[in-house]
Amino acid sequence: MTNTATAAPPEPAQQHRAPGRRAVVQALSGLMVGMFVSILASTVVANALPRIISDLGGSQSAYTWVVTTELLAMTATVPLWGKLSDLYSKKLLVQLSLGLFLVGSLVAGLSQGIEVLLVSRVVQGIGAGGLTALAPVILAMIVSPRELGRYSGILGAVFAVGTVAGPLIGGVLVDTPWLGWRWCFFLGVPLTALAIVLLQRTLDLPTTRKEVRVDYLGAALLMTGVSTLLVWSSLAGNQFPWGSMWTVVLVGGGLLILAAALVVESRVPEPVLPLSLFRIRTVTLSIIASFLVGVAMFGGTVFLSQYFQLSLGKTPTQAGLLSLPMIFSMLIASTVSGQLITRTGRWKSHLVLGAALIVAGLCLLGTISSTTPVVLLGCYMAVLGIGVGLLMQNLVLVAQNDAPPKDLGAATSALSFFRSLGGSIGVSVLGAVLANRVGSMTGHGVVPNLALLPEAEAAVVREAYGIATGELFLLGAPMAVLALVTVVFIKPIPLKTQSAGERLAS
Repeated sequence: MTNTATAAPPEPAQQHRAPGRRAVVQALSGLMVGMFVSILASTVVANALPRIISDLGGSQSAYTWVVTTELLAMTATVPLWGKLSDLYSKKLLVQLSLGLFLVGSLVAGLSQGIEVLLVSRVVQGIGAGGLTALAPVILAMIVSPRELGRYSGILGAVFAVGTVAGPLIGGVLVDTPWLGWRWCFFLGVPLTALAIVLLQRTLDLPTTRKEVRVDYLGAALLMTGVSTLLVWSSLAGNQFPWGSMWTVVLVGGGLLILAAALVVESRVPEPVLPLSLFRIRTVTLSIIASFLVGVAMFGGTVFLSQYFQLSLGKTPTQAGLLSLPMIFSMLIASTVSGQLITRTGRWKSHLVLGAALIVAGLCLLGTISSTTPVVLLGCYMAVLGIGVGLLMQNLVLVAQNDAPPKDLGAATSALSFFRSLGGSIGVSVLGAVLANRVGSMTGHGVVPNLALLPEAEAAVVREAYGIATGELFLLGAPMAVLALVTVVFIKPIPLKTQSAGERLAS
């Protein structure tokens, strides 16, 4: 089932010339603000969640769901945003996604209960999905793969800072009496408005008038199937046993829906997720590696702020400061890596070294407990941060380099989709593992307020969260090993010297 809207007879694409560096930097300013806002949506609440859940009377399961709902909505909608970017105005779409994010942020900040908060996180996630899919596509349209390293390193740095600085910002807001946790959501409103204005003033992309066919049925099936599996991964082991009938129903139903989506995608003229992309070795291996790293990394790092506060007894602000080693290591690694790739044209060693360091970082973090020295913890986090900085953004670069320019949006969104899918599964599954492990050690599943507990009981809680968090990183390490094996088999294809826009016009 497709929707057809004919704007005019197809016309050749406008003659496209690569913009100068000044024009690229101007356009990049709006993209950077937008990317920062979208990443911030997932991370700024990390240190605030213990306070939010406590104030709203939620459980450990609710803690996981506040994170998961935003990731789920973002993950499920990324392929649709990516395909729409191949058909409609990328500038209009990125502004629309920012508008959705702005509305979700306002509702989240005003919410009075867990239910409203979860709905607002879904709206935020849909907007973040657009930003996740569109930002790298827009950059690839105006910059060649050979030069992309310089700029994608900057975007990677923004991703790194947003990922790990978010908890610090959230911690400061929570600890500031005249602000509070609601400003974790209100903060995104002015930043989102700024991004919309900047993009309107600086972004200038060529357009192609053509017949438009949107595969809404395929998109609906894909989103429904993925959402069903993510709901199962969030609830299994917590609301019902892993081996229960609910697992059979949800997993079986999700897989059947995805199978139907594949049938539709193989028959429509403009599939949301072109299956032809998976015949390109570089794209396929990059997608697999992104998925595996998403499962391995996001699942553990999401719960680090909870570990800082409930195991080490730190305040939200202190928990944010403890994240600085990961912030700076990701920032430096991503930026330096991008510059080196642009200068030399060689990228394979960056991927392999990055994946190896992620494995090492996860194994080191798997040894943490409630008594781990802060300095040692910072060293472990720095190892993981350098690995992520070397690997994540460069996977996007090599996939875009080998993807057909007409499917650039679909290819980029596929990479983002599977990375987010891996992260969502990691957060959901490891969140359920954490809830069960802590519940079995403390006797209850409610996120506690240590200040209100007797010292003996507080000591048990600290030990439980310390042990359980270390176990999460060890569970993620095998997935990182598989990611390392995957990137070893990616062929080192030379980077192209024309942007996607230039290749489309030629």
